[in-house]
Amino acid sequence: MPKLSVTVITKNEAADIDAALSSVAWADEIVVVDSRSTDDTVAIARRHTDRVVVRDWPGYVAQKNYAASIASHDWILSLDADERVTPELGAEIRSVLAGAPRAAAFRIPRVTWHMGRWIRTTDWYPDYQLRLYDRRAAQWTGQYVHEAVSVRGKIGQLRGELRHYAYRDIADHLETIDRYTTLAARQMHEAGRRAGVVALAVHPFFAFLRNYVLRGGFRDGAIGFTISRMNAYYVFLKFAKLRELERVQSSGFRVQGSGSGSGSSSGSRARSNQNRNQNENQNANANENPEL
Repeated sequence: MPKLSVTVITKNEAADIDAALSSVAWADEIVVVDSRSTDDTVAIARRHTDRVVVRDWPGYVAQKNYAASIASHDWILSLDADERVTPELGAEIRSVLAGAPRAAAFRIPRVTWHMGRWIRTTDWYPDYQLRLYDRRAAQWTGQYVHEAVSVRGKIGQLRGELRHYAYRDIADHLETIDRYTTLAARQMHEAGRRAGVVALAVHPFFAFLRNYVLRGGFRDGAIGFTISRMNAYYVFLKFAKLRELERVQSSGFRVQGSGSGSGSSSGSRARSNQNRNQNENQNANANENPEL
């Protein structure tokens, strides 16, 4: 039976890291790579594992690949500090590995807790995350946002859920949207994408319809409506910021505060649910980034 290493990258995750690591106490190894936290993250992590490394922040992709590279075992479960592995998922992972898996990686459905309930509608569910993988056939790829695991081989799918505590409240949700739309716009601009009035009007409109109607947000009442509107707002803000970058470039002026930042911000809550709508070898369904 292949052994499993759980990897977690952190910065200032003292509020979440204990519960996250407790949920994978059954793993053969836990590796935590911390980006010089200023709270008690490292001390708390060391209660669960002696494999805690503190290093400078090189970016999400590089940090996650580094964590996988120093693990003792080839099979990796990549976990964020604001996530929890349910007992059912843990048992399923152990069962899959015991059966000598033919797949090189597995997608895991993720459910998000927000505004007092588990959200199983909109683009947020099932928020499949490709997190269990054989590092000999997979690695993290990406740029500023939407990092994901690229796999050379077959991808399987698990049934047990990964629980995600993404936001403290709506204000936290809005702060995350602001931060990640800046990064998304920059990435789109560097890729040659452009935004006109049609994009600003049409993409958010259809994002709302998809979330609220097609993905069943209406079934969650006011909460489903709010999340659908927030997802649409993410799309609008992303294209508005892309439009701003185009105008700044043409005018020669620089927008203050538009940088991507040099650290992992306030931790995995800042990562939130931005890693969705990937290709077939990546994560599916954008939580805040419903592409059209």
